[in-house]
Amino acid sequence: MAADDAARAPAWVEPMLAKADGGRLRSGPEWAYEYKLDGYRAAMRIAPDGTTVLTSRNNIDFTAEFAELDGVLAPALDGRAAYLDGEIVVYGEDGRIDFELMQERRGRWVRHQSGPKGREFADVPVRFLAFDLLRLGDRDLLATPYDERRALLASLPMPDPYRVSVVRAVTFAELAADRRTPADFLSHAASAGYEGVVAKLRSSAYVPGQRPDSWLKHPLIRTQEVIVCGWRPGQRSFTGTLGGLLLGAHDPETGALVYIGDVGTGFSQAARADLKARLEDMERRTHPFVTAPPREDTVRARWVEPRLVGEVVYRQFTRAGRVRHTAWRGLRADKDPADVIAPRAVPRESAAPPPEPPGKRITVQAGDRRLTLSNLDKILYPAAGFTKGEVINYYSRVAPVLLPHLAGRPVTFIRYPDGVDGQKWFGKNVPNGAPSWLRTARLPSTGSRGSGDTIDYPLLDDLPGLVWAANIAALELHVPQWTVADGTRNPPDRLVFDLDPGPGTSIVDCCRVAERLHDVLAADGLTPYAKTSGSKGMQLYCGIAAGDPAAPSAYAKRLAQRLAKETPETVTAVMAKAQRPGRVFIDWSQNNPAKTTVAPYSLRGRDHPTVSTPVTWAEVRACRHVSHLTFTADDVLDRVAEHGDLLTGLAEERAPLP
Repeated sequence: MAADDAARAPAWVEPMLAKADGGRLRSGPEWAYEYKLDGYRAAMRIAPDGTTVLTSRNNIDFTAEFAELDGVLAPALDGRAAYLDGEIVVYGEDGRIDFELMQERRGRWVRHQSGPKGREFADVPVRFLAFDLLRLGDRDLLATPYDERRALLASLPMPDPYRVSVVRAVTFAELAADRRTPADFLSHAASAGYEGVVAKLRSSAYVPGQRPDSWLKHPLIRTQEVIVCGWRPGQRSFTGTLGGLLLGAHDPETGALVYIGDVGTGFSQAARADLKARLEDMERRTHPFVTAPPREDTVRARWVEPRLVGEVVYRQFTRAGRVRHTAWRGLRADKDPADVIAPRAVPRESAAPPPEPPGKRITVQAGDRRLTLSNLDKILYPAAGFTKGEVINYYSRVAPVLLPHLAGRPVTFIRYPDGVDGQKWFGKNVPNGAPSWLRTARLPSTGSRGSGDTIDYPLLDDLPGLVWAANIAALELHVPQWTVADGTRNPPDRLVFDLDPGPGTSIVDCCRVAERLHDVLAADGLTPYAKTSGSKGMQLYCGIAAGDPAAPSAYAKRLAQRLAKETPETVTAVMAKAQRPGRVFIDWSQNNPAKTTVAPYSLRGRDHPTVSTPVTWAEVRACRHVSHLTFTADDVLDRVAEHGDLLTGLAEERAPLP
């Protein structure tokens, strides 16, 4: 960017920053709400002749790196200058903003700086999402109230919304008119994969370089900027590359550089190699901290000059001043080491923390039962900010279509009492403390060590049972392909094919296999139904009438082997991992009476509250991207309201196996 071109653009303004809201999302008619974005904060400064300058929050010139954004808005400005504040983001395959992809793109840009300037990355397109307007034409808008600035911003035409668009904003009054609350907006932000919500005073001016009370951020995940101060060589499978990083930040009280912990997860293979190469050129003999880190933390450490800034996700900042449960997110070229502050001052003397308050309990009416629920605010999906209360709400609302698929079927739980990032528990036996009214089925154990033993399975036939299960954090519900009556197992009434994508494939490839299976099953007189697994793959079901419990597995195995023989390059019927790369595994063994499959409409223990979702065959045939068949709890409730239960005919259209 030539100096005279940049001079014609509006002068750079140090950006206004949002202050943490202390965990309390503000509410009231004086507030508006925006999504908190996960990208690079940037200013888009446009000269009257259309010349565009992109600069970071520290006034680093981004124009060449994001050349595809140059001049996009010029046709909409009619020769006026403009200054937009916003965020540059990248979207992943699931249609959500993906900061890791942005980091990978950034790494490629750095490596190719010696190449032609303005090099495009067509495979990783970027988008500028504007959330404020600081100048339009000759008018300086810094002192103009937020509401007026937003109205002017929203009035600007967007010639190419794939490259430049405006972040959605909604006022408290608009939410109230839709019978919704700021908490509902936050919940939607979580399910849509945003980083959080920013509440902004509608009357507030834009205050450059300040972090006032008029912009308050409510993050759904905890992130921390860090200074890379050292690294450890990898061991075992990571031998020869980077194993982890040692992190620092400035004490907010003294400004001294202090050690705040390490990070060893979240790196891609490419990131490990790139970081190792960069850090080897920055090595120094001693650590850079004001006081030495603990010796146990510095075994095999190799120290570097504290020049690189990165970002980590973390779950806890301890009284000893350490970030815990960390994962690497990437380097932050837009941040300066001098600006990296520890979450709070490293304490010299610290009293014991106050005891955690007991979980709040409430009593609710579920059907004809009164249940006591606890810890409804406990976050079970940290990446999405999705709480146990929201889990219970989902299962309560989806119950009319879910319960028919659980009726009479022994349920196996997968419980996540500490959330999806914590330990999970598989449960077949009804746990201690279950209500006396809960229906159960005592059946012989089918496990290899269960000879002569019995299991008391829960039966979730009604709303109270379903709500009770959700309250004990039974996020996943798995059931067999048969029902039980009077303590006796009935013959199987469902045939299932579990399509599991191997490395290098996705649900898109599963859809192509599902289409082939559909035609074969229909030719055999069966009526196939499809649903996503809620994870990576999908399942096909048929209602069947089979007297022999072994018959469904035998039939499913024949079809799986047939498709694998016809197209061995894309399909396998063998479970061995060596056979899986580049292929879809047709798991026919789910028809074994001892096996279970995730129930329709069950949540999954993934990063986000995704759901095993029934889909139409039109959706299967049209699927060309992972995001086309990825559904969260909110999505499913909307689908049920529109379509009802897409598996309604499964129990009615039972046919004999060929």
